[in-house]
Amino acid sequence: MDQASDFVVATRTALAQLTALAVQYSFSVIGALILLVLGWLVAGLLSRWVYNGLSRISGIDATLSQFFSNIVRYAALILVVVMVLGQFGVQTASILAALGAIGLAVGLALQGTLQNIAAGIMLLVLRPFRVGESIETGSVTGTIVDVGLFATELKTAEGVYRLAPNSTLWNVPITNYSRLASRRHEITISIGADENVDVTESKLVNLAAADKRVLKSPAPTAFISDFDAGSAKITLRYWIGSKQWWEVSRDMTKAVKLAFGKEPEPEVPQSPEEVTV
Repeated sequence: MDQASDFVVATRTALAQLTALAVQYSFSVIGALILLVLGWLVAGLLSRWVYNGLSRISGIDATLSQFFSNIVRYAALILVVVMVLGQFGVQTASILAALGAIGLAVGLALQGTLQNIAAGIMLLVLRPFRVGESIETGSVTGTIVDVGLFATELKTAEGVYRLAPNSTLWNVPITNYSRLASRRHEITISIGADENVDVTESKLVNLAAADKRVLKSPAPTAFISDFDAGSAKITLRYWIGSKQWWEVSRDMTKAVKLAFGKEPEPEVPQSPEEVTV
């Protein structure tokens, strides 16, 4: 009889404790669910607010705006998860310490990748080149197809696809052939000592001025760039719109050849061969 009474008392005590725990953790579960829902909504709102705010800033690329908005969203979600765990009595300080250690380990493991991301952010902020522009660096030449956070896509003059890590484009000088509205071109020919320099210069200037694609300002000019005892070199200098540089420079070289019957002096390359700009 005593054993039966003890069993009943123990059962009642256990049920009371289970009921108390259920009541206690039911509130924790409900609070955690509310935190998750509110946190999800707030994270989305913050993400859209950051994206819209950055998109209104002139010079900020859409890729960069999306990147920062995602960072804000995930940071908010991580904070929400930590708060939810705190609802169940988990020590959040240890969680934050663990997250910091994990972040450090991932950062060390992905050092090269993070370097490309940092370079991509700087390229998107400073915009030394944009999609459709023709560039040249120490190791990369081509027309920009897309600028991403990790790498930049280019198309070479031969129609070849090239993917360049952003870190290789950030720490080197970049020549952008398309950024400015106009570019200069020069053609040099040699004349003999018996030929009239003034007539040659005038003919070259008139030849350039006759082409409507050649800019009137700065005006075309011709001058003696070098000479020796038996000959002189006359250089024609004129300006062209950047988008027409390749086409006009080739046409003018041909026109000089036909007008003077002379081979123009070899010129120093000023842009990637036949790059579309």
